Amino acid sequence: MLEKFAGRSIHPDAIVPGGFSKPMSGPEREQLHGDALDQLEFARYALDFAKERVFSRFDAGLMQLGEITTGFLGMVNPEDGSLALSGGILRLMRLDGSFHEFSGREYTDFIGEHVEPWSYAKFPYARVWGEGFSMLLDDPRGIYRTNCLARINVADFIRTPLAQAELLEFRSLFGRPAQSTILYHWARLIELLYACEKVIELLEDPAITDQQVRYDVVPKAGRGVGCVEAPRGTLIHDYSTDENGLITRANLIVGTTHNMAPINMSVNRVARDLIKDGEVTGEALNRIEMAVRAYDPCISCATHRLDGGKTIEVSVSDANGILIEGAPLKAPSLVIDRSGKASRMSAAHSALRGIPSA
Repeated sequence: MLEKFAGRSIHPDAIVPGGFSKPMSGPEREQLHGDALDQLEFARYALDFAKERVFSRFDAGLMQLGEITTGFLGMVNPEDGSLALSGGILRLMRLDGSFHEFSGREYTDFIGEHVEPWSYAKFPYARVWGEGFSMLLDDPRGIYRTNCLARINVADFIRTPLAQAELLEFRSLFGRPAQSTILYHWARLIELLYACEKVIELLEDPAITDQQVRYDVVPKAGRGVGCVEAPRGTLIHDYSTDENGLITRANLIVGTTHNMAPINMSVNRVARDLIKDGEVTGEALNRIEMAVRAYDPCISCATHRLDGGKTIEVSVSDANGILIEGAPLKAPSLVIDRSGKASRMSAAHSALRGIPSA
């Protein structure tokens, strides 16, 4: 649908400074409306199939896969707290369900960005909680998650009827906020259902064919912060420009960056639960990979190999970085050790470098 109207399905090229390059025509609207109805039926089928054939088989082991306890960040509509993907305010929820709300422009007052010398990624944390940053499994501090599970946790309800019914069922089973990492998959399908319903709602609004789709843009000095929800999580773009409209400063926190600390913690949890005495089993490999992929649909698409081989290899080292006998190191690899700080460092490498693409 995006390709038909916006030129490309990924990174559409019809978006221009000041708006959109062309208005939607009547025939385009009719065609897209038909496509959206088809997508809605597929979303309903996919969710029903998953509940019957996949989610019903989630045993205690899967429900505890990479399980950690965190806060959540997502966008809601300011007037009623319902799920929003754009045009809303950010809600940062604590473990007990209490929350702070703020605009995208205020993000630096509520979110800090921690750095580690062993990683090029930033590790956002909840600055407003006043507890600092820690990825220790037994003493996490400032940790929150984004993406679909976070969005349906922070939202009070969903405005579209089919998705709202699914949300009520989900909460009756898992409470609010739901913490199990594997539930990202269930939440993703609920959100897919909502997206299809919302697209149909938008296409049935005559205003969508309004001819005014672009405004003149005059370069000037200033700062602009944009915030939307993307499939990978909350997306924050922060730009400053000079009088010619040229960017002088930029800061981005993208969806997976928000989740860097939780991903590392989930990998650490799975590794500690399944790797015993330096022995890395096939089950351990599979479960570690499952923990990473639950967070990010893009990672799932980027981690296949043409030869069908394993996408990750795991080696176990001791606290001094010495390889444990019987666990040969192969590159690229995920290195997991048995100590505090070193273990956190190794878990981080799994998310950043241990899952190579084909």
